[in-house]
Amino acid sequence: MNSEDNKDSNNIEEKDSFKNILQRTFSLHEDVATHDEIKNRLLAGGKITGTNMLVMLCAIMIASIGLNTGSTAVIIGAMLISPIMGTILATAFCVESANLLLARRHLLGFAMQIIISVGASTIFFLLSPIKEPTGELLARTNPTFFDVLIATFGGFAGIIGQTRSDKANNIIPGVAIATALMPPLCTCGYSIANANWQMLSGAAYLFLVNAYFIFISSSVILSILKIPKTGEISEARWRRLRRYMVITTIIILIPSIIFIIQIAT
Repeated sequence: MNSEDNKDSNNIEEKDSFKNILQRTFSLHEDVATHDEIKNRLLAGGKITGTNMLVMLCAIMIASIGLNTGSTAVIIGAMLISPIMGTILATAFCVESANLLLARRHLLGFAMQIIISVGASTIFFLLSPIKEPTGELLARTNPTFFDVLIATFGGFAGIIGQTRSDKANNIIPGVAIATALMPPLCTCGYSIANANWQMLSGAAYLFLVNAYFIFISSSVILSILKIPKTGEISEARWRRLRRYMVITTIIILIPSIIFIIQIAT
């Protein structure tokens, strides 16, 4: 073997080595938990129990007070104790594992959480003597494409943290603060209590963006991890479901893109 062949061989080895290092650096499989651990963890986090509902009511009251008084620290506290994120991650797991019956149950529980959150915050703001919207309330009424990016990357971080073998991580609290699911719902309550329908549409859209893109990004990571299918679903139906998700994503994206264009101009 001549010197040129040796150089080519070394170059190939170096490229392979760099490729392997790159793959290991960004691998989702290196410290992943078992599929059973992931299933148990996500489904447990998404259960609708009396305890979760009481904790959620506490989070609603804390967030509403924080929004009403303009206290960022109080709002952050509410986001940290809210259990809504767990329901979204559990729903994403159910969809990816083709357990559509269980997915419907989690969606029903999610709808209950939304109704209770908006209802309780509406009652609070009806009784509150402070009627003027604070900066914290107004900040939850103008969602843009940046909020889509925050929810997407927050969802990625959240589901990656939940699928690791090491359960002791601080990812979920950070995601809860960044994506802010509870404050938009409480802002919806303020809007209803004060008959401000423009604020209501903005806050509701922000919540939709956060919840939906956390769900989508979580589904992507669970698909990469090849979560086993526990339900029977035909390939044609699976493709149809994926197509619906793509169409829904585009529809939800359009207003956020329009908003950011308006801001830029």
